Amino acid sequence: MPVTPCVLLLDWRVERMPESPHHLSVRVYYEDTDMGGIVYHANYLKFIERARSDWVRSLGLDQRALLNDTGMVFVVRRIEADYLAPAYYDDVLDVVTTVQSVSGVRLVMSQKVQRGEKVLFQANVTVACIASNGSPARLPAQIRALTA
Repeated sequence: MPVTPCVLLLDWRVERMPESPHHLSVRVYYEDTDMGGIVYHANYLKFIERARSDWVRSLGLDQRALLNDTGMVFVVRRIEADYLAPAYYDDVLDVVTTVQSVSGVRLVMSQKVQRGEKVLFQANVTVACIASNGSPARLPAQIRALTA
């Protein structure tokens, strides 16, 4: 299947280098927990999604403009996750995101959810770029350059 280039318009400017690693603070609310007050397992995926979106935003990239201007979107291709210890109602968690590798079509990130220094959840996430028809697309050159 041919790979469509993920072309960005000239008015896209990336003025900041990514912070490495990127940190996002998340407080656990009642809605995040099960009956026992423990964070429901699927919510860790929401926490790490927020952190990836925040990381992209910290680069100065506008995902909505990418979609509107080029028809390209970022998608999760693969997640390998380990649940190591529970988080509880009202905990303040730190979601740590680190870029592991970048190629023409995929970005691999390591993400950890921590309470203090204790790692509660960790995942390796592979992100790709696709065209509006669902076919694979090359990651934007700006992302490849920023994260290399």
